[in-house]
Amino acid sequence: MSSSNTETLIDVTMPQMGVSVAEGTVVEYKKQVGDWIEADEIIASISTDKIDTDVESPASGRVAEILVPVGETVDVGTVMARIATDAKPGEAHMSENGLGTGEAAAAIEAPGEAGELVGDATEPPKRAAGLRRYSPVVQRIAAEHDVDLDQVEGTGRGGRVSKKDVLAYVEGGAKEEPPMHIESPYKPDEPVVPRQRRPRLQRVEEVSAQAAAPVTPPQPAVTGEVGGQKLSRMRQAIGSRMVQSLQTAATCTTIAEADMTRIEAARKASGLSYLPYQARATVETLLEFPQLNATLEGDIHTVHTDAVHLGIAVSLGTEGLIVPIIRDAQDLSVEGLAKRIKDIARRARSNQLKPDEVSGGTFTITNPGGFGSIMATPVINLPQVGILDTEAVVKRAVVITDDAGNDSIAIRSMTYLCMGWDHRALDGAYAAQFLTALRKKLEAWPIK
Repeated sequence: MSSSNTETLIDVTMPQMGVSVAEGTVVEYKKQVGDWIEADEIIASISTDKIDTDVESPASGRVAEILVPVGETVDVGTVMARIATDAKPGEAHMSENGLGTGEAAAAIEAPGEAGELVGDATEPPKRAAGLRRYSPVVQRIAAEHDVDLDQVEGTGRGGRVSKKDVLAYVEGGAKEEPPMHIESPYKPDEPVVPRQRRPRLQRVEEVSAQAAAPVTPPQPAVTGEVGGQKLSRMRQAIGSRMVQSLQTAATCTTIAEADMTRIEAARKASGLSYLPYQARATVETLLEFPQLNATLEGDIHTVHTDAVHLGIAVSLGTEGLIVPIIRDAQDLSVEGLAKRIKDIARRARSNQLKPDEVSGGTFTITNPGGFGSIMATPVINLPQVGILDTEAVVKRAVVITDDAGNDSIAIRSMTYLCMGWDHRALDGAYAAQFLTALRKKLEAWPIK
């Protein structure tokens, strides 16, 4: 915070979004220099390699300075903007030539009686439907909950719809949400509609020459072609972290086959998906094999023997994915894990995760099996040393042996458990023992 002879300036800084996040990128400013802003009103949207979020103003006042331009990446704690708290609503910021700037200047020039609070002169207090502008965060939340933004009452300046307005609309039950399917944190990509090219204009000489050429059969149209687009910030961040993982960790994959028939019976009775059962069994096994419930940073292998902070990979559609953390997962039952998984998936897709919910994990589960994948090689989520990939459960004929040693063929619900692990922290025998113990827990699951 700084001050001058006439005003006090409050710093707006790049926030700390988890212990592993060192920098952030400014995506958009909601206010410009000279604009009035209320305390806790959104001043900017930022993006990190963990989450995208909004930055709120720490105080009411006038935006005095914007120091970090849109698109620039800066370290956590960097001053992005400053708020002049001694200003008053409608008070213009006077430049050197004596002219006001921004919304404050427009407010002074707008007609109104003395003492009347005058809004932004550049737009009516209530914007016409179809002409309203929305931030990317607001649009994303609305899309996730199938909300018609024209039906949302905006409480921001000039009737602007804020993130809080949309969330209040959703939580108020104005539009009932469809039930969320949480079998897999991944969502299939939507088909891409190819862009149609406009015909190229040709000169008369070219047309004549083509008319004289031999006629060739028409060729099938090229489909699936889309224009080149720069990767989004999230995709760039994901790509950077995946490359870093592959270049840093000595990644190996171990695969085990598990009979899920007893889990199948248990989940039919409970109405739950496979994932919470697999998560509970994984947590129990990690406490027995703590070398995998760990992180490796440099040469420091930090092993957690009493607590499992379980990461669950959640797809954000074509935007990317995020791994929110369920802390102290060992204290949760199957039903408790199911509720937490559903909750973090919902909040991840509506951009409502808190900074400490995307850092500090000790092991991760990713679950592409809901889309029919039967085997994969997952990439380790650094600095963790292990990640479990749970695959599709399918029925097939297998040989089973009874207690007397007799073999028979039966139809069983089978799956593959694929685990990526860091050879710097452990060896193949330990990884195989972990998967064997996990398989046995799943195959012997008690049926109530």
